[in-house]
Amino acid sequence: MDRGCEPALVQAARMKQTERTPVWFMRQAGRVLPEYRKVRSSYGLLEICRLPELAATVTLQPVERFDVDAAVIFADIVTPLVGVGVDLKIVEQVGPVIASPVRSRSDLERFRQLEPDQDLPYLMEALRLVRAELPQEKALIGFSGAPFTLATYLIEGGPSRNYSTTKSLMYGQPDLWHELMNRLSDMIIGYLLAQARAGAQVLQLFDSWVGWLSRRDYLDYVFPYTGNIIRSVKAGGTPVVHFATGAGGLNKIIKDGGADVVGLDWRIPLDEAWESLGDVAVQGNLDPAVLLAPPAVVQDQTRDVLERAGGRPGHIFNLGHGFLPQTPLDSIFHMIDCVREWDVSLGS
Repeated sequence: MDRGCEPALVQAARMKQTERTPVWFMRQAGRVLPEYRKVRSSYGLLEICRLPELAATVTLQPVERFDVDAAVIFADIVTPLVGVGVDLKIVEQVGPVIASPVRSRSDLERFRQLEPDQDLPYLMEALRLVRAELPQEKALIGFSGAPFTLATYLIEGGPSRNYSTTKSLMYGQPDLWHELMNRLSDMIIGYLLAQARAGAQVLQLFDSWVGWLSRRDYLDYVFPYTGNIIRSVKAGGTPVVHFATGAGGLNKIIKDGGADVVGLDWRIPLDEAWESLGDVAVQGNLDPAVLLAPPAVVQDQTRDVLERAGGRPGHIFNLGHGFLPQTPLDSIFHMIDCVREWDVSLGS
């Protein structure tokens, strides 16, 4: 695609000035929409992923509802693990649960190399279907869990309160840790590049649990791998967003990893974060819980984020994490209206 015709969100990711602030939301494909809940009454999450036409429909639902500037493919952060045959289930109200966690080298040897087009053909087909249906001015976002977050699920066997088992292996068996991270990095690189070939125009790396690490541990045990993923994916020309939850103290290091866009959660004011980061695009960062508040609060806090961004090139409006399931649709519409109205007032 001619870069002059790229969607506004892609242009913002490249630090270009856009006519309006592009908007999309994590977890927008699902969760809050009644039409999605109707689908989920008949299909499990991984079942939807394996049915390209249905996955494409679910991906497009929030674009049609909210007129956001991007569709994010319906998948899970652990989808690449499913592709290599990890015995994994998505348990309601819990998350990914893995039957046989990785605790030793023999456990690690069960993993094979991911061949995305062969192992996850349904996801690639869903991407192609969405790109064919999506208006040209809307971006298509692909994503993956980052290596640390995938490693936590593999080692803990599921979500954790403190990631003590992960840290114990990381500190006590560093050779095994680094071999696992190398394998996950190779898997993620191939997976993200395959999504770009199938039509994704922006790729996001989700590091949901890396905020549990100190700066030293992040530099020693994680940074080399995320940096390698970002460099490898960017070499193909697709902008990369790196979003880490609860990791404000790591943001400068994350930026040094080479991401085009640093995703910010709500724990740090956007202007303070952006000033410390320097010349890089940013994404965020309204607290998702604000959308449970009265309309006046939604408006006030949405405008606060926008005022902190100041209309500078490179801001992508988003939440500081995904939608909460109980979020009222009216609050989402009100938030988006506030962003659009801000753009109009800024241009007047």
